[in-house]
Amino acid sequence: MAGYFKLDGGAMFGVVPKVMWQKLNPANEDNLCPWSMRSLLIETETRKILIDTGIGHKQGEKFRSHFYPSGATVVENLRTLGVEKEDITDVFLTHLHFDHCGDATEYNAEGEVVPTFPRATYWSNKKHWDWALEMNDREKASFLVENFVPLKEQGVLKFIATTPEHPVEWLEGIRVRESNGHTRAMMLPDMPYKQSRLLFLADLIPSSFHLPLPYVMAYDLWPFRTLEEKAEVLQEALDHNYYLCFQHDPVQACCTLKKNDKGRIVADQISTDLL
Repeated sequence: MAGYFKLDGGAMFGVVPKVMWQKLNPANEDNLCPWSMRSLLIETETRKILIDTGIGHKQGEKFRSHFYPSGATVVENLRTLGVEKEDITDVFLTHLHFDHCGDATEYNAEGEVVPTFPRATYWSNKKHWDWALEMNDREKASFLVENFVPLKEQGVLKFIATTPEHPVEWLEGIRVRESNGHTRAMMLPDMPYKQSRLLFLADLIPSSFHLPLPYVMAYDLWPFRTLEEKAEVLQEALDHNYYLCFQHDPVQACCTLKKNDKGRIVADQISTDLL
C-alpha cells in the first residue's frame, strides 16, 4: 500500500449517475471519494520488484490540498515488511500519472531529485514515455516531470517493448499487457499466482466498483477502448480463473470472478488482501 487520496466521484465513475455510485463509495460534501494507492511487492529468489509507488511527498501544500493524501507511504509500508529502499531491485511503473509514480523519486539532503530506490532499475515503455513528455492538455496536470524525468537523466530507466496485440514476457514469469483506453500504452503486469495468474489492473479497472462494463472513469482518454479492454480482460479472467488486483479500491484488494444469474460477470471471492 502507498496510502490513500481523494478524487471527485463524478470523474471516477464517468457517465454512471451519482445516485448509483454514491451507494458504492460515498462522497463527502465536496463530492470527493476515498481511494487507495495500492502497490504490489513481488519477491523472487533473486529480485524484489515493486509495482507503482503512490504519490510520495515531494509536492507542496497546494497540490496536497486538491487530493488529500493520507496514510503511510510505500517506503514506510515496505519497512513494516522488513524491506528497505535499498532492497528493491526493480520498480515497474504501470504509467506515469502522479498517483502511480510520485514516489519513484524523492529529494535528497541537498534538495536534489533522486531515485527513491537507489539500487533499482525502473521500467516504463517508450510509447508511454514519449506520450508523457508531449504534455497534452488533457493529461498535463497528471504528468509531473520531477516524478520521472530524473530517472532517465540518472541512467536507471529501461523500456519494455510492449504491444497491444498480446502480452510480452518480462522478468521472473511476469507478462506485461499494454492497455490504451486510460492513457497511451499503460502497462498491466500479469504474474503466476496460486496455480493460476494474478492481473494487476492499474487504471483499467481501478476498483471492484468498476467491474460493470459501463463504469468507466471520465479521466480515460479513450473510454470506448477502455470498455473493449475491460470486456476482453474480464472474459479471459473468468475463463481461466485469474485473480484480479485492484489498485484504487479503498477496501477490497483482490477478487476472482463468476457469472451471476443474469449472465453478468461479477466478483466472486473478494478480499481486503490477496486471496
